[in-house]
Amino acid sequence: MIHHIKQPAGIASGNLEDWGPVKEPVGDLIAKLRGKAGTREGEPDYGIWECSPGRWRRQIKEAEFTHILAGRCTFIADDGQRIEIAAGDTLYFPAMSMGIWDIQETVRKVYILLR
Repeated sequence: MIHHIKQPAGIASGNLEDWGPVKEPVGDLIAKLRGKAGTREGEPDYGIWECSPGRWRRQIKEAEFTHILAGRCTFIADDGQRIEIAAGDTLYFPAMSMGIWDIQETVRKVYILLR
């Protein structure tokens, strides 16, 4: 079956599910997550993810392909690589790519987790 997320950049934040605060914040500003998952049995996890400003440790251990729809942030990988990310960017995180997200402006992305 073909999966279709219609106009993910245009969905109002209030129409996304509240996923609560990040699990491993770094600092006093606690980022909050919203999203909409489209996971189906036997298929990769995918969906829309939105994060408010704050710093936190990345939790996802699977490989991830993602396209940034809105916002601005920095990812500082544990190996020292620093990536400045903005709306329009596309990224691939290999499995076990761990580090710190520093969200400066609310970020929204579409993603797929690869197992």
